[in-house]
Amino acid sequence: MEKGENRVYLDYAATTPLDEAVLDAMMPYFREDFGNASSQHAFGRRAVAAVDEAREKTAKVLGARSNEIYFTSGGTESDNWAIRGVAKAMRGKGKHIISTAVEHHAVLHTLRDLEAEGYEVTYLPVDDCGRVSVEDAVAAMREDTILLSVMLANNEIGTIEPVGEIARAAKERGILVHTDAVQAVGLLPLAIDDLCVDLMSLSAHKFYGPKGVGALYVRKGTKLGKILTGGAQERTMRGGTYNTAGIVGLGKAIELAEARRTEEVKRLTALRDHFVSRVLSEIEFAKLNGGKDRLANNANIAFRYIEGADLVSALDRAGIAASAGSACASGTLEPSHVLQAIGVSSEYGAVRFSLGKYTTKEDVDHAADILFRETERLRKTDLFARRSAEKVTV
Repeated sequence: MEKGENRVYLDYAATTPLDEAVLDAMMPYFREDFGNASSQHAFGRRAVAAVDEAREKTAKVLGARSNEIYFTSGGTESDNWAIRGVAKAMRGKGKHIISTAVEHHAVLHTLRDLEAEGYEVTYLPVDDCGRVSVEDAVAAMREDTILLSVMLANNEIGTIEPVGEIARAAKERGILVHTDAVQAVGLLPLAIDDLCVDLMSLSAHKFYGPKGVGALYVRKGTKLGKILTGGAQERTMRGGTYNTAGIVGLGKAIELAEARRTEEVKRLTALRDHFVSRVLSEIEFAKLNGGKDRLANNANIAFRYIEGADLVSALDRAGIAASAGSACASGTLEPSHVLQAIGVSSEYGAVRFSLGKYTTKEDVDHAADILFRETERLRKTDLFARRSAEKVTV
């Protein structure tokens, strides 16, 4: 169980606990079947058979061919490979890339690096719900555009982007499309033909699999350069010894996540809506970030006159685990680029609450009670008292 006595974990968007069935599937590949999947003897053949099975399971969930699935070390590598690989392979056609202002840093920082190398990037704005306009995306497409990268669902505010509509427009113009789907597994359909994408990034630890393993879907015929050279693994496209146990875990985890998705989305939506309803009705100067079209497990809530980091620390001391933005950016005091993009005032501190398979109604009610107590306590400051006296409303 991921929570100890009097502790509630509401940070599933940062990472998830390993499913016991996933651990059971992985265990033989740490000891009995420990062989290198690139070796030619029996030990290696058993390992490579397990890798191939995981590849088939992953492909089935995406509606892809097994030879379109490449295993990586996680979402960051998958995003880097998709973007840098296309940039490298397609530089003869052009050096223009389109993305959005609210992408994960694994995408944004990669694009910044490419800009320093002479590539031009158009960052699409979003509305106050964090949603990209299809019209804006189409207007940004040019003759020299080689790639469009739009995340399927935002890691901070949970907004679901219109990837399919944008991708279909891009395909008509011969532009490759990548989507970071790291947050979407087990919560959204991932059929690559419906989404019309050429590349998709996944990371196992977001869907009850192990950390340190991910996957990149690459549509057959997509030109993609290598960024990790070495041996002949992954059909010569990515060198490095196979993380066999991790890959087996990813395959089992994505299979389970898809099998449970419909019922789990219903359950999480009800829990999330109950939690949000309580918070917004009971706590002054609180508002929900993002729109209605969001992930079932995500509730990003802004609190006026409170620093998000202060509230997260207070909640942690009270036994509630949540995030001020994404875990990847938690080491900085800089405002979230996502909240800036949707126009959230600096007077608001935001906290992301993300629910998961072990979350109960008792958990969210307890969290709401603690949240009410801690916001009241934090607001008993001279600053809040002065601003409240001015009768400023949300």
